[in-house]
Amino acid sequence: MPESNKHIRELQAQIARCDSEQAFASLFRLFYDRLIRFCQQYVHSREAAEEVVSDVFVRIWERRAQLMEVANLEVYLFVSVRNAAYNYLEKYSVMRVMPMGNGEWELSNGNDPGRDLEWKEMVARLDREVNQLPDQCRKVFRLIKEEGFRYKEVAQILNISPRTVETQLVRAVRRLQAAVGQWLPEKFRKGGT
Repeated sequence: MPESNKHIRELQAQIARCDSEQAFASLFRLFYDRLIRFCQQYVHSREAAEEVVSDVFVRIWERRAQLMEVANLEVYLFVSVRNAAYNYLEKYSVMRVMPMGNGEWELSNGNDPGRDLEWKEMVARLDREVNQLPDQCRKVFRLIKEEGFRYKEVAQILNISPRTVETQLVRAVRRLQAAVGQWLPEKFRKGGT
C-alpha cells in the first residue's frame, strides 16, 4: 500500500474507532483544497464549493462509526462531493455564478528570469484552454493531470467507463497541445514523445 494510502487509512481508523477530532482535522486539511477545486468545476463558485465540501465533511463526521467500511476514502470523498454538487445545483441552480479569471495558478520559472513572461503567457493560455474544454473532458483532465488520479478512480468518481476516461484525456491533450504548440519543442508538436 503506498504511503499516502496508508496514512489515509490510519486517519480513517482513528476517526472511526477513537472519535479523534485531531485525525478528522488532518483528513480535512489533506483533502479540503483539492475537493474545493474539484467542486468548483460543478458549482462554479468558490463559496458554493466551500459549502458543499463542508457539508460532505460534516456527514463524514456524523457517520464516522461506519467509516472503516469505505474501501478507498479518497475516491469516496470525491464521489460524495460530486453527488453533493449535483444536489446543490438542483436546489440552487438560479444562483449559479460563472467562473472568472481568478489567477489560481502561481506562475514562475526561476531558472531563467528572461523567459518568465513567455512562461506566464503559455500557462495562462493553457489555463484558458483547459477552462474551454467540454465539461467532461475538462473534469477528466484535471482529475488525472492536476489531482493525480488513475483512470479507474476517475471512472468511479465521474461514473463513466475507464475507456471514456482515456478517450476524454486524449482529446484534452490533443487540444491543449495544439493551443500551446508554439512553446513546445518540435518533437512534441506533432505528437512525438
